[in-house]
Amino acid sequence: MPVLVLRALPASLRLSWRLPSCTSWGGTESRGVSHLAGAMRLVQFQTGSDGPRIGLEEKDGGNVIDLNAFDPSLPKRMREFLEVGDAALAVARRAQESGQHILPRDQVTLLAPITNPGKVICVGLNYADHCREQNINIPEEPIIFSKFTSSIIGPYDEIIHPAESQEVDWEVELAFVIGKKGKHIKESAAMDHIVGFMVAHDVTARDWQMKRNGKQWILGKSFDTFCPLGPAIVTKDCVSDPHKLGIRCKVNGELVQDSNTNQMIFKTQALVAWVSRFITLYPGDVFLTGTPPGTGVFRKPPVFLKRGDVVQCEIDQLGALRNKVV
Repeated sequence: MPVLVLRALPASLRLSWRLPSCTSWGGTESRGVSHLAGAMRLVQFQTGSDGPRIGLEEKDGGNVIDLNAFDPSLPKRMREFLEVGDAALAVARRAQESGQHILPRDQVTLLAPITNPGKVICVGLNYADHCREQNINIPEEPIIFSKFTSSIIGPYDEIIHPAESQEVDWEVELAFVIGKKGKHIKESAAMDHIVGFMVAHDVTARDWQMKRNGKQWILGKSFDTFCPLGPAIVTKDCVSDPHKLGIRCKVNGELVQDSNTNQMIFKTQALVAWVSRFITLYPGDVFLTGTPPGTGVFRKPPVFLKRGDVVQCEIDQLGALRNKVV
């Protein structure tokens, strides 16, 4: 097995997850995707029957730089890649700048950016406009639940409509990924533990969430294929401000959710600080930060997904998921 040699890095790269050539928060906000200079879009992909590999999208929907071809000593799965830390991201930056080992997009299949996280941590009722939609009070502290990791699929994979549910619903969400281990993390240090952001779809069987299983949420949230992720992990310094992003969901082309992440009640840093009071966070852990209004269950009358529907979840600067229900 090849051994990854970790070279000494400049102090500016150590433990900071800060990468050059990206716009930091407070820079010019950009609608759309990958318009920020030097954006790093980390992906997992495969070619043919090969196993997963790590790459960089040149842009949303663009060609893919094969990081494992650039440096064969790199891990081939995202969780292990993130566990290497700053040294792995420094290799990715060099590969991006080299212009080498570029694969045409039609030769690769994108997988979920991370397929084996230790945890998928979810937040309920975390958008003020979603609370107003239900005429309920804003929570005083984060409402935390989880999805089983076996529910994760790629950005363009099919969502299986389970025979056990008649009330499958959509929820577009902003997700972020932990890049550095931590416990009892202060809000002021929380961003040091995050590597980047991506789009998530928290598919939910409302009958199993709200009526069955003692109204415990985990079964209704964790059917196979109920967690599309992607299309890429956009490194945090390449997102102008994760709390000022347009967030939308379309079903068969019809806009059903349309909001902004500025409606989040508990922001990214607060969520990291809160959850890390109770559990240790590890590289690769995924947070889903809640959904805005417009889900099917709260429509009058309620509307649910059916086989044949196509759901598109999109967030400015991050990209879009597009999944067919079968």
